[in-house]
Amino acid sequence: MDALKDILLKDGRVAEIAAPGKLKSANGAEVLDATGLTVAPGLVDIHVHLREPGQGYKETIATGTAAAAAGGFTSVAAMPNTKPVNDSPEITRWMQAPNAARLCVSFHRRRYARFKSDALNDYAALKSAGAVAVSDDGLPILKDSVMRETLAAAARVGLSVIQHAEDTRMTHGAGWTEA
Repeated sequence: MDALKDILLKDGRVAEIAAPGKLKSANGAEVLDATGLTVAPGLVDIHVHLREPGQGYKETIATGTAAAAAGGFTSVAAMPNTKPVNDSPEITRWMQAPNAARLCVSFHRRRYARFKSDALNDYAALKSAGAVAVSDDGLPILKDSVMRETLAAAARVGLSVIQHAEDTRMTHGAGWTEA
């Protein structure tokens, strides 16, 4: 809604929204003046490149999540374009470990695992390690049978599939190179 409102938060959740000055259960509550600001739910970015492990000179988990938090993002999902590729429970756990993430904020708990060519990863193990989706980020799957198998396997364990929608047979040499 685009309107001036008072919002009552209780236990970190919105408990009531009312016209300015009309909240009944706000007695004794701490008041924050958000005049001129926008109040919104935390934003979610399902495609970020944190580049750790292996490419911390480009971006780290700590710098990427700090930038996300500063921009209002409360959840981010890291693509598996890391070195080594995040395609195992061990790497997924490492990326989520606060000591490895160096001041990684706690909301950084969403991960993807990359498809390994035509062989599917152990999606159940990846989900147990904290993955919420699998992705072919940057290396699109071009075989219908592999994508069909991927979708079915991910659905069986409750993971989303994020597909890099590009046919590299058509875009080869089109000017994009990864820095």
